[in-house]
Amino acid sequence: MPVSHTRLLKQKHGFGSLPVFFLSLCTLQGALMILWLGHAVGNLGMVAAIGMVAVAHAITIPTAMAFSEIATNQKVEGGGEYFIISRSFGITVGVPIGITLYMAQTILTALYLIAFSRAFQPFFDYLLASPLSIYVYDYRVASIPAFLLLTLLLLRFGSEILIKLLYLAVPLMVFGYGLFLGSPPTHREELLLSDLTQHVEQPLSFFGVLALSFPMFGGMTAGLGFSKKLREPRRSLPRGIIGAAIAGFFTYIIFIFKLHMIASPDELVQNPLVMADNTPFGIEIIIVLGVASLLSAAGSFLMASRTLQALAADRVLPNLAWDRWLSRMNRDDVNNPLPIHAIQATAVLVLIALIYDNMPYMLEAVSVLLCLTFGSICLISFLEHFAADPAYRPVFRTRWYISLTGAVSCVIVMININLRFSLLVLVLMIFTYLLVSRYQHRKQGLSAIFQGVIFQLSRTLQIFLQKVRKEPEAEHWRPSIICISTHSFDRVSGFQFLRWISYKYGFGTYIHLIEGYLSKETHRQSKECYKQLIQISDATHSNVYIDTLVSPSATSAISQVIQLPGISGKENNVIMFEFSKANPEGLENIAANFQLVRATDFDAIVLGSSDRNFGYHSEIDIWITSNDYENATLMILLGYIILGHPEWSNASIKIFAIYPEDELVEQKQNLMELINSGRLPISPSNIELIPQKENVDTKTIINQKSKRADLTIIGVRSEAVKHSGEAVFMGYDGIGDVLFVNTKTMKSLR
Repeated sequence: MPVSHTRLLKQKHGFGSLPVFFLSLCTLQGALMILWLGHAVGNLGMVAAIGMVAVAHAITIPTAMAFSEIATNQKVEGGGEYFIISRSFGITVGVPIGITLYMAQTILTALYLIAFSRAFQPFFDYLLASPLSIYVYDYRVASIPAFLLLTLLLLRFGSEILIKLLYLAVPLMVFGYGLFLGSPPTHREELLLSDLTQHVEQPLSFFGVLALSFPMFGGMTAGLGFSKKLREPRRSLPRGIIGAAIAGFFTYIIFIFKLHMIASPDELVQNPLVMADNTPFGIEIIIVLGVASLLSAAGSFLMASRTLQALAADRVLPNLAWDRWLSRMNRDDVNNPLPIHAIQATAVLVLIALIYDNMPYMLEAVSVLLCLTFGSICLISFLEHFAADPAYRPVFRTRWYISLTGAVSCVIVMININLRFSLLVLVLMIFTYLLVSRYQHRKQGLSAIFQGVIFQLSRTLQIFLQKVRKEPEAEHWRPSIICISTHSFDRVSGFQFLRWISYKYGFGTYIHLIEGYLSKETHRQSKECYKQLIQISDATHSNVYIDTLVSPSATSAISQVIQLPGISGKENNVIMFEFSKANPEGLENIAANFQLVRATDFDAIVLGSSDRNFGYHSEIDIWITSNDYENATLMILLGYIILGHPEWSNASIKIFAIYPEDELVEQKQNLMELINSGRLPISPSNIELIPQKENVDTKTIINQKSKRADLTIIGVRSEAVKHSGEAVFMGYDGIGDVLFVNTKTMKSLR
């Protein structure tokens, strides 16, 4: 069998979960732990140090579970965490997280190399004590050459260097840590309660220590570097990553206990290599520090390069030439293609960080960047649980409350570590998201996730309201109006009226009717009309729900609309028609179908629009007669609701009542009591009672009194519509827009 075919078969079989587990665990329990865990115990004391580990793992374990969930959503390819996030949640979401993650991975690479240089401290001490008396004060003489060598090895061997270092690191760490943990305590022989909180005299704050220590807990995703070499990534990644995070939690507690027993708080803070000094021979921990540093640096360096390559491949950089250059892969080795140019670009940034060589500041910066990255991932995982997107189908699923715990913990830690820097990075992430959203129109973004969450929340609330719904009390009545119109693009009065009703107190559904039978052509037409109406609704900032309906006749359309469920969770209770007073086309259909509405529990209103288009929005006249007194409360309520819109904020309501002369005083008193008990803002001076005369037509009086009104509301009886038809709605040429109201039951104003 040819050699190349044999290699291909081996590659096909791939690794299991152990390499993922060991690489992640070696990063967690590696160089940064050796250098900084003792520092944390000395500053905080044993109990608070365990508390710090618990707080850190309240972030890392939910993040590990969220990463595992995302990684099992689809096939895992190159690009590491960024590829997994962007392909599950969309590029617009993935890019801000990917850039933040890249910054953290780059600085982490430098930190691991700086930690590697600290392994030379015993050698530098030996040179100083030797007859040569050579004093080496700058550790960059070790970190920069190690970095150059590591870069060359990565360019030559790629991720194979991780496997080789892992084979070396695991037995060394088991042996070295075993000797350390098995060594006898040198400072305390027994554990006393009084010593559990002992720390240095002037300790750092809890979150100050966490800022320096958190990067040591953030390496649980290092195992993703093997994602392309795994036999079953959907099983191996969750097992390896989560297993390493949980195992790391318990081993940290064991190491804290051991450090508390072997040295005083002052020694723990002042001596970074206290573990080596309290291990037989000591050289074992120094070797572990060096090998673990190189392993973690190689893993972080490779992950950062793959993140940059994947970002460039998605064309997120402002320069296309840079995109093409950075996204180029070395395809010479089909089993291990490398992002050559991304490695070179990342190497420059790592070198700058190495030259800077300020470990405390770099640790704090990485802590903030990791918290933002982990918090974003946990938050999006939390939202995906409620969005219920059919395209999001991970094999492994975490729980929403676990993801929420991780997101909240990240926010708390960021606020307490460095609020200003956290806000600065967060603003840059939001700016990046908005920038990418402008030209990545076809990519999923946060809006899609939030839309899914809102849909699911709306569905849950609708079902809840349906189950608990009772007969509405009269005093809690509010309008839920459906308007049906075939002239949506000829006149806007119907939509305008619904917009005012829906602004605050009521609900409105506007349905554009397309008369005809449902076909491919009418369906296409309905979609086009829907898009245009949505644009109008958006431009006017309305709260009106828009829809279209294809029906062969107005009667069948009304029958369908009456049976529609209310989109607000409240049943619809008012049907609205509209016509033009100048060209009353369709008024005959309105009159003919008026009784159909009356046969249900719906109230009916008819809007007659004029060329005035509601004038100056300054006056609403309401006309009440003895023949339609049952309509009065609904008419007054509608007038009051319209006044709630800002366009009518300076308007006033006038009430005109036509009664027999001998009833005027009594009816005025009734009206005042009705208005006062209903707490309506109608002045007594705006109520006018007109004696009813036999020879004077009511329409004539209305035309005279309300000729300057911007909207006139008039009550109509269903019996009058049944006998006189469309004539009931005509004869009001002397006034502007008219709203005819007919109610099934009187409403309460109290």
